[in-house]
Amino acid sequence: MSSELTTVDNLSDEAITSFRQRGFVKIPGVITREEAEHYHQAALSFSTNRQDPRGGDVFSQHVNVWREDEAMRGLTLHPNVGSIAQGLAGTALRLWHDHILIKQPNNQVATEFHQDQPYWPHANSPNSLSAWIALCDVPVERGCMSFITGSHRHSELDPQNLLDGRDLFTKCPDLEWDERVTLPLQAGDCTFHHSRCAHMATPNVTDVARVAHVVIFMDRTTTYVKKGHPVTDPVELREGQLLEGELFPPVASELT
Repeated sequence: MSSELTTVDNLSDEAITSFRQRGFVKIPGVITREEAEHYHQAALSFSTNRQDPRGGDVFSQHVNVWREDEAMRGLTLHPNVGSIAQGLAGTALRLWHDHILIKQPNNQVATEFHQDQPYWPHANSPNSLSAWIALCDVPVERGCMSFITGSHRHSELDPQNLLDGRDLFTKCPDLEWDERVTLPLQAGDCTFHHSRCAHMATPNVTDVARVAHVVIFMDRTTTYVKKGHPVTDPVELREGQLLEGELFPPVASELT
């Protein structure tokens, strides 16, 4: 990992262009290696004390951790993560939710290619994106991410099955022949991907758990669509209502 921290001030035009054209980009050193180790321990501690992870056999997933854990709140609301996300998107954003993703050692199950946004109860959010932050070194063998170049342009697809390696390509056969890029990360590095960019994670065949923290951002114009989701199910929302307030705080920056 580079010793230099990447910030919105030194974010390259090449990185911004790559994200917007390809749907994803790797940004080294979004947080320091020391910060990554701090949040790695915090994530494992939180997961150990919780008995209700989502994700099943693929991975352990804890959603909206920032609402419950002060340590992880610091990463979810980390100003560097939010400002880079906003710089890549080129528009004002707010938090959608976060989640800790832990793929246990010697887990032979891949998280198959899928898009995120079809699962979400969103309208008016063309620029939503995720920051996938490595809290430990994530080589290919430990479950790093792969992306399909340009797949974020397919905005009409229904949700895909994360356990079915053929489901995305059945729904959109053209994607089978598009470029796939695999991006191993060192602790503190981050991939940002558009919510419609198809992505997958390899199995973790190592003896070390893969720990990542994902922070998801949406346009400040995002409105609610009546669809089941663990973040919005407990909240009284009407169709077309703007997703705002303390549950969905705006990213602080010069963008308005």
